[in-house]
Amino acid sequence: MGDLTGSLGAAPRLIGAAWALVRADALAPREIAPLLPVSARLASAFLRLFAGRQATQGRPGERLALVLERQGPVAIKLGQFLSTRADVFGAAFAADLARLKDRLAPFPTAVAALEVERALGRPLASLYARFDDAVGAASLAQVHAATLLDGRRVAVKVLRPGVEARVAADIAALSLAARLTDLVAPAARRLAPRAFAATIARALTLELDLRFEAAGADELREAMGLDIHMTAPKVVWDGVARRVLTLEWVEGDALSAPAVLERLGADRARLAADLVRGFLAQAMDHGVFHADLHEGNLFIDEERRLVAVDFGIVGRLGPDERRYLAEILWGFLNRDYARVADVHFRAGYVPAGHDHAAFAQALRAVGEPIFGHAAADVSMTRLLTQLFEITALFDMRLRPELVLLQKTMVTVEGVARRVDPTLDIWQAAEPVVRRWISRELSPLNRLKSLGEQARDALARLAADPPPAAPPNVVTRSGFSGASFALGVLAAALAFAAAWLLR
Repeated sequence: MGDLTGSLGAAPRLIGAAWALVRADALAPREIAPLLPVSARLASAFLRLFAGRQATQGRPGERLALVLERQGPVAIKLGQFLSTRADVFGAAFAADLARLKDRLAPFPTAVAALEVERALGRPLASLYARFDDAVGAASLAQVHAATLLDGRRVAVKVLRPGVEARVAADIAALSLAARLTDLVAPAARRLAPRAFAATIARALTLELDLRFEAAGADELREAMGLDIHMTAPKVVWDGVARRVLTLEWVEGDALSAPAVLERLGADRARLAADLVRGFLAQAMDHGVFHADLHEGNLFIDEERRLVAVDFGIVGRLGPDERRYLAEILWGFLNRDYARVADVHFRAGYVPAGHDHAAFAQALRAVGEPIFGHAAADVSMTRLLTQLFEITALFDMRLRPELVLLQKTMVTVEGVARRVDPTLDIWQAAEPVVRRWISRELSPLNRLKSLGEQARDALARLAADPPPAAPPNVVTRSGFSGASFALGVLAAALAFAAAWLLR
C-alpha cells in the first residue's frame, strides 16, 4: 500500500518532467529517430508535435542537460550519472551531459544564519566573528565566507531550507521512472535502471547529511597527505552538524576561473599529471576517492598546488575492485590482453560462459589502435568507452560499485586535458599503477595474502567445524578426518609464513 501511495504521489512530478523533455525534444529526439524501431519512430514523431522552441536549439545531449538543470538536484545527479554511460548513449551525448552545472540564486544570508544557529544549537557569535554573504549557491546548499573567533577564515556550507522534502519527492519520481523503464523497455535493462536509481538516491541521501561530508573531507585529506599530488582543507569540527559544514578557507583561485592558469603562471603539465595521479592514488592506494573532481571543485593555492573542495560525493573501492582496476590498466599499458580478459572473468564483469580467447581478441581490437598515436590522441576515456561497447557483446552488465569510478575517471581526464592538451594520460598514470602492482602483487605480498586467507578460513572452520564422520567409517583418504587435519595444517603453515613476512 505504501508503494502505491508513493507512486501516486510521484506521478505528477514525473509527468511534469516528461512534459519538459517532450517540449525540448529530449525524450525521443529527432536525431536518433531513424535508429528506432518503426513503432518507436511513430511515437517519436507524435511527441514532436508538442515540441517547443527549445527543441531546435543544440544537440540532444545539450537539450537534455538544460531540462535536467531546471528540474533540480535529483535530475542533475541523474544526468551526471548518465554521462558515465557512453557505451549506451554515445560519446557526444555523454560529453554534453558531463557539462551539467548546478547553480542557483542564493537564499538570504539572514535565513542561512538562523539555519546555522538551529543546526549547531548555539548562537552564531559563539563561533564566528563574521558571517558574510554567500559566495556560491547550488540546488542542495550554498557556501558563505566567515571568520572564526580565532581569526581563521572559513567556508560555511548550509543546506537549503526544506531541501530534504524536495529531494525525497524527486527520488520517488525517479524510482517510479526506473520501475516503468524496467517494465516497458527491455532493451534498457542492461543499464540496470533500478540499481541506477538506487545509486543516485543513496548518493543524494548522504549529501543531505553534512556530517558525512565532513568525515569524507577529513578522510580524504589524510589520504591526500600521503602523496604530493593534491590536498584538501581542514574540517572545523565545532562548526559541523547535519545541515552545516565548516572548512578552513582555501587561499587560491578556482580552476574554473577565466585565464587562471595564465594569470598564475602555473605549470600546466605538472598540474594535469598531479590531477590524474592524485585521483588514481586515492582510488588504488586508499580505496577512497573524491568523486566530483570538476574545475569548480579544484583550486590552485598560493604554492601552485591543487586543492580539492566539496566532498559531497566520495567513492569507495574494496580490495578486489582496486586490484581489478590496477590489473586492467596495467594489462593495457603492457598490451597484455589475455591478462585483461582474465581479470574481467575473475571479477565477474563478464559471465563465465563466454570464451576467454574471443574476449581477449575483442580487447585487442580496443587497445591496439591507441598505441603509436600522439599523446593528445590517446584517451583513457575513449578506451573505457570502447571497452564497454565491446563488452556489451559479452553480456557485461552495469556494476553499481564502478559507476562513480568511471564517472570520476571521465571527469578527471577531461579536466586534465583542458589544463594540458598535450597530456599523455598513460604516462601520467603509469607511476601510480606500477607502484601499486609492484607493492601489492609482489611474491611476498601474495604469500602474505595467502596466509591471511588461510587464517580466515581456519577461523571459519573453528567457528563452524564440519560434521564428524560416523564411528568406524573409513573415508576415501584412508581414515576419518585426515583431509580436514591436513587442511588445518596447511592453513597454519601459510599463516605462519605470512606472520613472519609481515
